[in-house]
Amino acid sequence: MYFFLMFLHVFVCIALILVVLLQAGKGAEIGAAFGSGSSQTVFGARGAGSFLGKMTAAAAVIFMLTSLILSYFASQPGAGSVMPSVVAPSSQEAPASPMGETPAAPAQPAAPEQNGQQ
Repeated sequence: MYFFLMFLHVFVCIALILVVLLQAGKGAEIGAAFGSGSSQTVFGARGAGSFLGKMTAAAAVIFMLTSLILSYFASQPGAGSVMPSVVAPSSQEAPASPMGETPAAPAQPAAPEQNGQQ
């Protein structure tokens, strides 16, 4: 079930990208790019806008539903890890110092010298 939903999700994602890219922008005519006099004659004079709009809406709804369902499956307590062969690091204390000695206190700054003035 999980792999079917993952395949459907990827397929709908690619379909959504293609459907959005097929749509003509506002004021742009897809037929004008290829030298045709009338735009969107493949789907009819008015049919392409509504057809591509409905396809975009359907692909977006399916994409969102599969996203929600896949995130629900991933949040289940028995869900496996993305990297099952990697073991989570255990909490260990860092050593105090490399040689086992405590670091020395920083030296005090020397008093400024007076050059022959008293």
